[in-house]
Amino acid sequence: MKKLAIFLGLALGLSFLSLAQAQETPSAPAPAPDCAAKAADKKLAGAALNSFMKKCERDAATTTCDAAALEKKLKGAAKKSFTKKCVTDATAKKPE
Repeated sequence: MKKLAIFLGLALGLSFLSLAQAQETPSAPAPAPDCAAKAADKKLAGAALNSFMKKCERDAATTTCDAAALEKKLKGAAKKSFTKKCVTDATAKKPE
């Protein structure tokens, strides 16, 4: 189980690295290692693992994107729009 968690963490980490380089936002989220570690601690597998990883990555991306919006001093609709696009871009899977 530990080998699987390490492999998932590395694979997701590498995919987020390439995603971070492609994004325009300088503070692109890289939540995979924390999420993979939490999932391993909870001993999740299958659909529960997939669901947990998606939610964890989305939550981490939201936190990072909110911080980026604050740096840009965005408020109201501009902040909401920026955060929504940032989270979508950060959590979107690129075709390989």
